Amino acid sequence: MSTESHVQTNQRWPQTLVIVGLGLIGGSVALAARRFTGVRQVFGVDVNTEELEVARSLGVIDQGFSSFPDLAHHVDARDVDLIVLAVPVLAMVKVLAQVAQHRGPSTVVTDVGSCKAVLRDAAVDALGSMPPWLVPGHPIAGAERSGVRAAKADLFCQHKVIVTPTAETDPQAVDQVSAFWASMDAEVLSMALERHDQVLAQTSHLPHLLAFSLVDTLARQDERCEIFRYAAGGFRDFTRIAASDPTMWRDIFLANRSATLDALDQFLEGVYRVREAVATGDGDAMMTTFTRAKSARDYFTALLNKTAYQPMNKQDLVFITTPGGRVQGRARVPGDKSISHRSIMLGALANGTTHIQGFLEGEDALATLQTFRDLGVQIEGPNAGRVTVHGVGINGLKAPSKPLYLGNSGTSMRLLAGLLSAQPFDCELTGDTSLSKRPMGRVAEPLRLMGAQLETAEDGRPPLKLKGGTPLKGMHYDLPMASAQVKSCLLLAGLWAEGETSVTEPAPTRDHTERMLQGFGYQVSREGSTVRLQGGGQLEACDIDIPADISSATFFMVAAAITPGSDLVLEHVGVNPTRDGVIHILRLMGADLTLSNETVVGGEPVADIRVRYTPMKGVDIPLDQVPLAIDEFPALFVAAACAQGVTRLRGAEELRVKESDRIQVMAEGLQALGVACTVYEDGIDIVGTSEVTGAVFTQGCVHSHEDHRIAMSFAVAGLRAQGAIKIEDCANVATSFPGFVELATHLGLKLEAKLD
Repeated sequence: MSTESHVQTNQRWPQTLVIVGLGLIGGSVALAARRFTGVRQVFGVDVNTEELEVARSLGVIDQGFSSFPDLAHHVDARDVDLIVLAVPVLAMVKVLAQVAQHRGPSTVVTDVGSCKAVLRDAAVDALGSMPPWLVPGHPIAGAERSGVRAAKADLFCQHKVIVTPTAETDPQAVDQVSAFWASMDAEVLSMALERHDQVLAQTSHLPHLLAFSLVDTLARQDERCEIFRYAAGGFRDFTRIAASDPTMWRDIFLANRSATLDALDQFLEGVYRVREAVATGDGDAMMTTFTRAKSARDYFTALLNKTAYQPMNKQDLVFITTPGGRVQGRARVPGDKSISHRSIMLGALANGTTHIQGFLEGEDALATLQTFRDLGVQIEGPNAGRVTVHGVGINGLKAPSKPLYLGNSGTSMRLLAGLLSAQPFDCELTGDTSLSKRPMGRVAEPLRLMGAQLETAEDGRPPLKLKGGTPLKGMHYDLPMASAQVKSCLLLAGLWAEGETSVTEPAPTRDHTERMLQGFGYQVSREGSTVRLQGGGQLEACDIDIPADISSATFFMVAAAITPGSDLVLEHVGVNPTRDGVIHILRLMGADLTLSNETVVGGEPVADIRVRYTPMKGVDIPLDQVPLAIDEFPALFVAAACAQGVTRLRGAEELRVKESDRIQVMAEGLQALGVACTVYEDGIDIVGTSEVTGAVFTQGCVHSHEDHRIAMSFAVAGLRAQGAIKIEDCANVATSFPGFVELATHLGLKLEAKLD
């Protein structure tokens, strides 16, 4: 379960600051306090009188003292708001005793040490117990250079600071220290003290130990000059931290000895496994380890930064469209996201090895793939859409060591809620800021009816915390609204439930889960609008060829349909009858759209789709087509704006709880570009243009609200705009369509992605 939490505060504090220890960190705290807080005076304490003079001459401090008693002799302790201890961890006992003797009654004390248990022990040794005024803290920032000359005012900007209060710590003191760090543009987290030392042993102390050891080993070689002369960037990057202060790191390793040894032992086990693979020429074992490591590295970067896995994605990524262009050629868009999710899930639960082709290497599907690695499943790839999943069987998943981070993927979270609710271990499902706002009560409530124990945050929002070891019982459930995700969640939970699980849907929804379960040899039956399965079965591995995603194809189908002179063929697109609403709606609007090469691959119907431009008209969208095109409506709204007359949509309240409120967000964007529309609770009226071939949209700026489909839809609108359109916050396009900009420009759109 999660052991850290975010701290939010806007308080400006302190007025008078004392820094004990004027090295890199202590000096940077002083400079940052001067730049970012309302501090009036900064005093420094350091046994090195030369450092004190340098700090004073550089403006780091106002006045320096060689000892804390000397400071107390010249400065009234009652005037000091905050004392920051930036001394070596093994010097804490002496320093804390002096601080306790001379601090003012309202003075708060914190530290910047990399080990927290040693601070607690020092406080107990010096004072008899942890005092309420002491707030243990640790900024996760640093540099190779040491000393006050290396201090930087922006050292903590966009870096994490961990506070580790104990039961004795005064909450008001915690708030004040958190406010101090937050004012320096640091992200403040709270974590249990013991957990902090375990985590830092693995993520900071162990890497430093390895870097010191590697450089020392090579430095003792006879050929050391040649070795270092020809060292490339990878060696320099890995060993960079070996230039850190040896004395400081000696003290850290001694202070956090137990946790560091545990981390080192785990690492040595991993090294031995790789050594065996190299010694025996086991390329498969090496490939598995290296692939898992690469994917984990990308995943952890996303987890820590709450950004996408793809390196180019930034939160300030924007799309710029230029008027003109037409859509021509042939293309195959990336694999179906829904099927990609399910191929990993069921492949992991199957007996044997599943080979997947056409896997979508987008953010959401990668989140599912990484989750099953965290659950103990060996997965190779993805590599050019190919993935190999070594199934562990229906009861083979292992407890994760940390919360499972799902990025922006609501599909992952809802389906995994059902799958994991039946496991014998506890787990927690988390996501990025966008996913954390999306409703999960719709899966939580029926799962509880089956016997699952799970908690959500306020208003049924993530994170989801699932209690393991709870037996489930099959039941019948009538969906209150059409939702393939809720249906699939319950069916997946039903794999472990006693008896039969059945779901009746009020309108048809995508049936990828049922089709794929049958492909893995699990019996699923359907009677009318009810689907049912019996718990307790097994899944057998199979090969899967994932068709191109019709949701991704929609953007180019609409692009060709609205742009004079366009003629486009999209190859091998999935045309599952529970997903083909966009085809029927475009045809109803008069689009020139034909299917060819229709076949069935792995139980899924596929076809090539050809779209040629012809003028379209506004329509009343049939209610029975709404659930069959629910993800495609943002692009269809753009088509409606280019059609003559009014297009009316009702019964689509589901659009309001997607990655964004897609009805409202699309309406705001369309209106900003000069298109008249009226919003309703469950739909929208869009007044199409009277122009047949001219510009429909004005130039302007729209915001995607972190919604990939909104961003791509307005990119398509640029084809019929009179000027440039700027689309803000487009990083999340990688969740479903990596390479969208490249393919769009190849097919004729004038589109550019840049950092704003």
